[in-house]
Amino acid sequence: MRTFIAIDLDEKLKTILRNYILDLASTRTKVRWVKTEGMHLTLKFLGEINQTQADQVIKELQNITEHYTPFPLDLVGTGTFPPKSRHPKVIWIGLPRDPQLVTLAQEIENKMTQLGFPAEKREFAPHLTLGRVKNQAGINNLLVKLNEKQNYHFGGMIVKKITFFKSILKPTGAEYTPLQEFEFPCFT
Repeated sequence: MRTFIAIDLDEKLKTILRNYILDLASTRTKVRWVKTEGMHLTLKFLGEINQTQADQVIKELQNITEHYTPFPLDLVGTGTFPPKSRHPKVIWIGLPRDPQLVTLAQEIENKMTQLGFPAEKREFAPHLTLGRVKNQAGINNLLVKLNEKQNYHFGGMIVKKITFFKSILKPTGAEYTPLQEFEFPCFT
């Protein structure tokens, strides 16, 4: 099964992002937009794994999340990959490098590497992918709309858990199914 570890967005943020995608889509640029129900912040992509590996991942995630308390997650600004390109491939919403978020992502990365999963080649850059550009026709209009929101605060949420997802690739786009959720304990 194809899997990854992520923070699932709350419904309020998904609605805000869906409306923003509709605004961007009005430029008629050929972009494969992310489905609202699939919006998440990926912490670690694992790829194809078997049940034994899934059980190991679950055990490690249980251990990791025991040491975290809920923390804020804000969506701020827009951008592209490659950055500031006139020919972008990916459209995204940014996230500040919150210390707890960065520490969580790094701890997951370290534990998954110890389990034998390939290490990431790039530093963790928190972002939410909104879409992947399929054709550059009309891209200038899309870039203008993105630049209007490059410092915009889209909203926030409190992260209370992480989710281990299964991903099934279909012609209509990927479908994500939670395998297990790991809630952070609340220390009061």
